[in-house]
Amino acid sequence: MLSWHARLRILGVLMLLVAVGWVFLMARGLPSPPAPALAADRPGEAARPRVELGAYRAPSGLIIPVRGVRPGQLTDTFTQAREGGLRVHDAIDIMVPRGTLVLAAAPGIVEKLFTSKAGGLTLYQRSLDRRTTYYYAHLDSYAPGLRQDQPVRTGQVIGAVGSTGNANPFAPHLHFAVLQTRPEAKWYEPTVAINPYPLLTGR
Repeated sequence: MLSWHARLRILGVLMLLVAVGWVFLMARGLPSPPAPALAADRPGEAARPRVELGAYRAPSGLIIPVRGVRPGQLTDTFTQAREGGLRVHDAIDIMVPRGTLVLAAAPGIVEKLFTSKAGGLTLYQRSLDRRTTYYYAHLDSYAPGLRQDQPVRTGQVIGAVGSTGNANPFAPHLHFAVLQTRPEAKWYEPTVAINPYPLLTGR
């Protein structure tokens, strides 16, 4: 029967062998674990591109452009009156804490990074066919390194929620609009707003 000291020596040798083996594996590079499935993934969607973890994809193919927000948390504010009834909203407001990550709702190109009195820090993203503009407003910041004419994938982090522009500083939110346009139109030319709410919720 081995003594207590002999057992300790054997245990020490085994631990050393395990440590050496681990260092060897790390030096060679361990295989990456499979990406976790998204909550919005369904059978038959394996060929669709992965999006940022915590994003939820609607039946329309768009994702909710704020990380962690589910369809049931959205409110349809598209036709709400603004400025004492002088205009309608033409977008939805997604109310979340300041700094929550904003995600590209679809693939496309960053067409314009712009600061305006009303929208504050804004981002205009043109769809790949140039027929749709996705408008993100009241941002607190852009994603580091983001630039105009940069391609973005669905779910890519493009900024953070804030309250810049004419937004209530105590109610940070993302003002998100979907605008139909012409392929040849400039980012500032007139567009036709469509309600993002059914596109993001399927309702």
